[in-house]
Amino acid sequence: MCGIVGYWGSKDPKQVIVDGLKRLEYRGYDSAGIAVLDQVQGQPKFRVVRAQGKLMELSRKLEQEKFSGQIGIGHTRWATHGVPSERNAHPHSIGGVTLVHNGIIENYQEIRQELAAQGSQFLSDTDSELVAHLLSHEVKQTGDLHAAVLKVWPRLIGAYAIVAVWEQQPDVMVAFKNGPPLVLGVGDGEIVVASDVQAIISTTKRVVYLNDNEVVKVKGANYEITDHQGRKLKKDIVTIDWSADLVEKAGFNHFMLKEIHEQPRAVANAMAPHVDLENQSVRLTGLGFSAQSFDEISKLDSKVDQALSFEKLKNIDRIFIIACGTSHYAGLAGKYLIEQIARIPVEVDIASEFRYREPFIPPRSLVLVISQSGETADTLAALRLAKQAGALTLSICNVRASSIDREAHGHLYMNSGPEIGVASTKAFVSTLAVLNLFALQLGKLRSQLDRDRERRFLDALLGTPAQMEAVLAYDSFFAEAAATLKAYRGILFMGRGINYPIALEGALKLKELAYMHAEGYAAGEMKHGPLALIDERMLIVMVCPSDKNYEKTLSNLEEAKARGGKIISIGTGDNSQLKNVSDHYLSLPKAEWTVNPILEAIPVQLLAYHVANALGHDVDQPRNLAKSVTVE
Repeated sequence: MCGIVGYWGSKDPKQVIVDGLKRLEYRGYDSAGIAVLDQVQGQPKFRVVRAQGKLMELSRKLEQEKFSGQIGIGHTRWATHGVPSERNAHPHSIGGVTLVHNGIIENYQEIRQELAAQGSQFLSDTDSELVAHLLSHEVKQTGDLHAAVLKVWPRLIGAYAIVAVWEQQPDVMVAFKNGPPLVLGVGDGEIVVASDVQAIISTTKRVVYLNDNEVVKVKGANYEITDHQGRKLKKDIVTIDWSADLVEKAGFNHFMLKEIHEQPRAVANAMAPHVDLENQSVRLTGLGFSAQSFDEISKLDSKVDQALSFEKLKNIDRIFIIACGTSHYAGLAGKYLIEQIARIPVEVDIASEFRYREPFIPPRSLVLVISQSGETADTLAALRLAKQAGALTLSICNVRASSIDREAHGHLYMNSGPEIGVASTKAFVSTLAVLNLFALQLGKLRSQLDRDRERRFLDALLGTPAQMEAVLAYDSFFAEAAATLKAYRGILFMGRGINYPIALEGALKLKELAYMHAEGYAAGEMKHGPLALIDERMLIVMVCPSDKNYEKTLSNLEEAKARGGKIISIGTGDNSQLKNVSDHYLSLPKAEWTVNPILEAIPVQLLAYHVANALGHDVDQPRNLAKSVTVE
């Protein structure tokens, strides 16, 4: 998601902030901006400079700019509310209050209506600006920015990390968070606040990690941390000791953990080419189909508009999704999405089984193959068989110009960036995002999806990266719990509906990394065998969000609890029912059923990672496994 940097110190704030933003550019790319204290007509004022596009556009605008102050804030953005534009770029400044924001304010419409009724004039289309309005109103009452933050906090629902300054307190910076990360860097006579240690390390190696519902007030070179009710907290300063290897891993112990934390950005990248933010609409682009129809595969006019070639998909009668391993489980989730949204029958096959069962591929079929590397031998063979049968083919790959990408008729991309860890993480969630968009596009083409539902599903998808940042906070929970979890003789992962593939993926990750017995089941199948495995030495991970299957999944969970199983449940919000029946309850942000699997993937990945690490295994290169399986 978005990247934040705030600075107070003797160095040039412009330079420190821009350097920090460069290290955070992976978090946002459609616009950027800074606000630095300056003297304007003899009065302190935070002067804002913003630019649409990549960070270099902002750097060009700042080349000749000079600022007299010691304090400033900066931001690099990935759009959720409001199209990419200079108008919607951060920082936002209202009534002397200037702020930057990472995340999403879920109740922004309610706040906007209230502010409009009070006569507020809006300068952007963002949810972030609304927080500046609220703080501007409160500082007039309190005369103190920190006090204003504590007043506004209860009004905000969602996941957010915010850094704010106020012209009337020109040496004060207040940062607060609920979900997305914020780190405080404590230097020698200087302070840095940022989304990531990468933006701090060139200034200081002494950092304080902020938890949810914590506020830091920076006043000059001093700082004070409180909870959201204003009670003072004492936090330890951690010294970061980075080796050259850890620099490459961005400070994480393993590439896999780094890649888990890169997933919000990966999902954003997967969506970016295919979302028309201005019209709040899905528009899959760049499919590059090499056929205008099913019976004229070789006759494409290269000038045909891509949207028209995609229109041909409205004529398909059946979809086959073919993949291996983690990609296969993403395909299973895609089946639920496509069938329920686009009303097209979908079959999901393991690639290594597909061609050996001599499949019948009816006319007017689409065969969708998924492979991170684009070189998976079984998947490539299945693709070639589908083409021989006359089917239209579409690939979802991470590696462009790979064999599968070159040979498929149409192409979609995960856009995850390099994935070094053998166990796939960010490629999985990127695929889920692409399948969401694909289902929405098909639903529109086949007149199964009206504009209201399209906007609702798309809004949920656009908000997912911010929600993922909040879920990543469970990293610390699993790091502590791993010593206990590794002692169980096995783990059963269960879920229903679209959450069932996440149970399968959770079990696979644990087997890949920790070499433990693990199985994934549809929770309704528990009575048909798995119930016999459950005792006090068996851990149950139940994926149980608040969706249409919630009550039945809860019933399955209670059956497992009655047999003595130890329970970790993954649900939605503050759910007292799940808390009461579980040994540990992990709360996910409220979301549409379509994107729940993206959020659920994170805790099962973290569980596998930390258990494997606690057992002393090589997490990035588990035994007997390779990143790309290029032989049968």
